[in-house]
Amino acid sequence: MLMRTDPFRDLDRLAQQVFGTAAHPAAMPMDAWREGDRFVVEFDLPGMDPDSLDLGVERNVVTVRASRPEPQADREMIASERARGVFSRQLFLGETLDTDRINADYTDGVLRLTIPVEEKAKPRRIEIAHGNGHKAINA
Repeated sequence: MLMRTDPFRDLDRLAQQVFGTAAHPAAMPMDAWREGDRFVVEFDLPGMDPDSLDLGVERNVVTVRASRPEPQADREMIASERARGVFSRQLFLGETLDTDRINADYTDGVLRLTIPVEEKAKPRRIEIAHGNGHKAINA
């Protein structure tokens, strides 16, 4: 097998692994959306050992940590393009989310967080008294 080395291409590949690109960020990419009375956040963490995942909450900040170990020392690597080491990401949540009831699930390389909206932040109806009757309005 004949391989050519190009130091500039190797440097570019290293920079992409460390800093990422717009299409492929080095940090764990995520999607977030609202489904009714809850927010859902998904992090792509393919190939991570579930035991290496750590999820912490302090006030309204959620911290996700994961690690992918270095390859075994006795391996002769032909190509090594997957990022390795410890990955960390923080989410700053609004005050209206219930961080005490976050649900986390890791399936098929995707960490999914489900965060419910606090009861006090949900829309509700308030009765307004006027004259002889009551009328309900949205508040």
